[in-house]
Amino acid sequence: MELFEARNVEKVFASTKALSDVSISVQEQSIFGLLGPNGAGKTTLIRIINQITAPDKGEIFLNGKPMTRADISQIGYLPEERGLYKKLKIGEQAIYLAQLKGMSQRDARKNLKYWFEKFEIMGWWNKKVEELSKGMQQKVQFITTVVHKPKLLIFDEPFSGFDPINANLLKEEILNLKKEGATIIFSTHNMGSVEELCDNIALINKSVKIEDGPTDAIREKYKSNIYDIKYRGDFKNVDLALGTAYEIISHSENQKGNNLKVQYLNGNSNNDLLHALMQAAEIISFEEVIPSMNDVFIKAVQESNKN
Repeated sequence: MELFEARNVEKVFASTKALSDVSISVQEQSIFGLLGPNGAGKTTLIRIINQITAPDKGEIFLNGKPMTRADISQIGYLPEERGLYKKLKIGEQAIYLAQLKGMSQRDARKNLKYWFEKFEIMGWWNKKVEELSKGMQQKVQFITTVVHKPKLLIFDEPFSGFDPINANLLKEEILNLKKEGATIIFSTHNMGSVEELCDNIALINKSVKIEDGPTDAIREKYKSNIYDIKYRGDFKNVDLALGTAYEIISHSENQKGNNLKVQYLNGNSNNDLLHALMQAAEIISFEEVIPSMNDVFIKAVQESNKN
């Protein structure tokens, strides 16, 4: 069941088209990656979801109904540009932000205490934001985003400013939020995080959606018949056996065996490649190379730019 849908959304600023007929569908209790180069239109779509600006055309839906300003209380938004007040005390500010989302002061204090203890920052409750490091400020802003238990969470570059340990902590919390029922839209340039976290993605380039679907299926779509092979034997015999039907991308040798990366051409199959290799060497392992999301991102955007 889908929690959020954007249908044929368009947005123009002066003479610049920010979004061109973009549609996405985000399933309930899933993590959806909203990806694209800088200036692609991601932030514009996020601002439309948050009712900060309105689309020129198209509609957005929450739980199957057109979204209104009243739905903002059901959304938690962590923007890329952080917005804490540097001179205010952290606890006081966190309570205020929770109340803006409709929480009572009592419930806000209770929920905030839970999160502050979980992130081990309770000792900072009466400190001012300017006294915190960037990473600590990030933790506070994350807490104020999730404290009211919204149905839809939107994280824009949530790992910016975090060291690897705290970035991993945040990833675990995002997965926990999903497990507890939250639906998450996640925008980042860190493709490794996309592979770890996202069930589905949409890739936008120059205002147009160019890819959309399950993360694993999109990676499969961009595979190029490349295989990593480990073998024992003479490389000259292997090279001769492969002939012109295959392209050797790389080759290395070590004490544990030889490594070969091969791409097959001209409509050959896995069995054809294995048969050719087995005549020349002892095969230790044979594994298809599935492109990373980073590889997919680069290739899809480059192909889109040619059109």
